[in-house]
Amino acid sequence: MKFSPCISGKCTEGGTHCEGCGRSHEEIAETKQLVGAMVKFAQKMGYDNHEDFVNFVGKSILKKLQNPS
Repeated sequence: MKFSPCISGKCTEGGTHCEGCGRSHEEIAETKQLVGAMVKFAQKMGYDNHEDFVNFVGKSILKKLQNPS
């Protein structure tokens, strides 16, 4: 399955899937929860270099997806 990001201003809440991005509302909700948890963690740690943190997490996730152990 290919990931489709949200399209600003095109999101819908009716039915089982968003008409803007085509993802299920369940998938969107879980993604929002994961992002929220990462934001809370960064805030709790008091990181000032937000971009470095986000880039590190993104690269780490990509590496693990490309090289599953």
